[in-house]
Amino acid sequence: MTREVEDLLKRARGARGRLKREAAWLNTQSPEFVQAVVDYSRKRGIDLPEDVDTWSSKKLLRACLNRSVAAQVRLNPIVRDESFDCTHCGAAVPIHGRTARDHCPYCLRSLHVDDVPGDRASDCGGLLDPTSCESKSGGWMIRYRCRTCGAEKTNRALLDGDPADDVRVLAKLSSGTAV
Repeated sequence: MTREVEDLLKRARGARGRLKREAAWLNTQSPEFVQAVVDYSRKRGIDLPEDVDTWSSKKLLRACLNRSVAAQVRLNPIVRDESFDCTHCGAAVPIHGRTARDHCPYCLRSLHVDDVPGDRASDCGGLLDPTSCESKSGGWMIRYRCRTCGAEKTNRALLDGDPADDVRVLAKLSSGTAV
């Protein structure tokens, strides 16, 4: 029965309507199967209260999928267009005006301060060095690597800013030359 429970939870992880359909299906199953879902979830470390047998199937599936922690993690960027002084070259970097600028237009360095763009939630604070640059459908993308923790990030080059990103540095990066 464990395999059937795993399949149910896998199917319920899909789109929003999927959970509803699987909950409706769970309503047609025996109380033993519903108890197997509860037991399986508790074995996986999900803390379910004793009154779980009074819950709707939809609420039970949501709890068994344990999405509550993941739901609290921000995924959408926060636009922060702030001026700053580059910690690498010392240049004063003005705001962009149209979109958030988070790297120096002269040396293309940035700081590892965000987990999601603009959230300022990273504890690292290391210098992000540009490692490569490539053309994508929406423009040029700069790939970074953090000197401190080794994390890799990408960011769009800003060619329409005042000042615009240095195209000579972008050209070096796109040819594979270190800057």
